[in-house]
Amino acid sequence: MSRVAIVTDSTADLPVEYYNKYNITVVPLSVVFEDKSYIDDNKDITTEEFYSKLKTCKKLPTTTQPSPADFIKAYRKLLETHESIVSIHISKKMSGTSDSAEIARKDIGPDKDIVVIDSELTTIALGLIVLKASQLAAGNKSKEEILKAIFDIKAKMRTMFVPHTLEYLKKGGRIGRAKGLIASLLEIKPILTLHLGEVSQYKTTRRWNQAKNEILSSIKDLVKQEGKVIISIADADLKEDGDEIMEKIKGMFTSKELIRSKIGCIVGTHLGPAIAIAFYEE
Repeated sequence: MSRVAIVTDSTADLPVEYYNKYNITVVPLSVVFEDKSYIDDNKDITTEEFYSKLKTCKKLPTTTQPSPADFIKAYRKLLETHESIVSIHISKKMSGTSDSAEIARKDIGPDKDIVVIDSELTTIALGLIVLKASQLAAGNKSKEEILKAIFDIKAKMRTMFVPHTLEYLKKGGRIGRAKGLIASLLEIKPILTLHLGEVSQYKTTRRWNQAKNEILSSIKDLVKQEGKVIISIADADLKEDGDEIMEKIKGMFTSKELIRSKIGCIVGTHLGPAIAIAFYEE
């Protein structure tokens, strides 16, 4: 029997090859366009199909969390071949996903070793934590070692993202601590971050290119040991901008690991077109 199984949800936004390589179980959320619901598994609706629909839909889609039954099904299957489960999820302040996971954990019973973690993060920042946990699990590390690594990385994680517009965040109610921004009036391009599980303002710029340059400058200032930095770059329907940022980071320093990803349906619903960067130093 394997020691620890790693579970996450579909907001982790890791490239599919990582889920396959490290046997990460993903319990997906769903996105709802008016009266039709799609499971966020890149099969029911692909990321490309989602952003195409987002551009043309008259009403902003909504998102729904997995049910406790979805988690119970996943947990029971994993417990057949694993001693423990570590289930890492999107911030509670953004979704009830970890609450569903917690209900499932209690329903399965106290004799089963399941730990549910509110990452206080989402998208690629969550993905980097899940990736490290799964790498340690694949190396047959103990649950205690994996949990320690998760909380160490969570404390060090840096996240920055720039939405092309704040309209999606405002309409979706995910503006969090950045709700004081009146970008439509000031014509600003804010750089946002995540603080205590909510969207917060990091810096303010006035133009899109200035925002991208400011992100790069901030990363350069924050990274202390470049050979130890693990970084993920993602875009929400802004592939050229994401590729540009990645190439510039490659030219700035040598990272331990550099991941290029896409922001999926769930975060994309609330964020709209955007670029995002998450990183930490080992």
